[in-house]
Amino acid sequence: MTETSPTRLVLCADDYGLAPGVDAAIRDLIAAGRLTATSVMSLCPHWRPDAAALRELKDKADVGLHFTLTDQPPLGPMPLLAPNGRLPPLGRLMGWAYRGKLNGAAVRAEIRAELSRQLDAFTQSWGGPPDHIDGHQHVHQLPGIREAVVDALAALNSALPGAPAGAYVRLCGEPVAAILRRGVAVPKTLLIGGLGGGLTRMARARGIPANSRFAGVYDFAGKRPFAELMPRFLDGLDGGSGSRPLIMVHPGLPDAELRRVDSLVEPRRAEYDYLRGPEFAALLERRAIRLTRFAGFAL
Repeated sequence: MTETSPTRLVLCADDYGLAPGVDAAIRDLIAAGRLTATSVMSLCPHWRPDAAALRELKDKADVGLHFTLTDQPPLGPMPLLAPNGRLPPLGRLMGWAYRGKLNGAAVRAEIRAELSRQLDAFTQSWGGPPDHIDGHQHVHQLPGIREAVVDALAALNSALPGAPAGAYVRLCGEPVAAILRRGVAVPKTLLIGGLGGGLTRMARARGIPANSRFAGVYDFAGKRPFAELMPRFLDGLDGGSGSRPLIMVHPGLPDAELRRVDSLVEPRRAEYDYLRGPEFAALLERRAIRLTRFAGFAL
């Protein structure tokens, strides 16, 4: 009887740097082998003091930039996007993107300058370039922003031609049939995936490495336990040879700072408890899933 090869999967926790409790939870899960990637909000004040503890785990997980253009103070002046010193909410940024307001030379220069500052803040504290770039609230997919992200990734890969896989980008698209079968936050998942067609085409044209499947979107309302959602996220992710599935998660340990800066609090605790517990380990074993870093897809 032939043994079935395991399905490899990148499990990526977003929002490192947002709050000490988020950072501690992510580090604990990486150390336990329950995460293989994390994305850093390098414009947040907790990134610099919490980078050293994450560096101790650098061989266990990919660490990338979670490019942020919503709700936070930018790292430098952005008179067009953040005239009052705070980046716009997602809905406003999306409206600007699809009305062409991010296409002007001046606003594009602002976006590229802020991306450069966030990359510099990442590199200075991490000691090297990011393994990947994605976007907080998926803003890296938006027109006027995706061009800067792809150019930055191409520059990183040109500077590091010997890297095992190259810096990669998170793609958020999924086949519509797969989203419908999963039945989790269907309208939200379709919207997020539908925004990514332009980024997908650009990444392929430029030879930027990327995941081939994506899951992890839900409504954070807590109506369904996370233990019921994760098996659905795993359904159908093995696309055969060459498949590179990625699931995003948002674990955290609630603390005063998290409650101050973000509305997503208790769902983070629920995710952390599940990912740290025996039920998740049993699910991975039952489904023959091996958590991997992105370079592990080539093995």
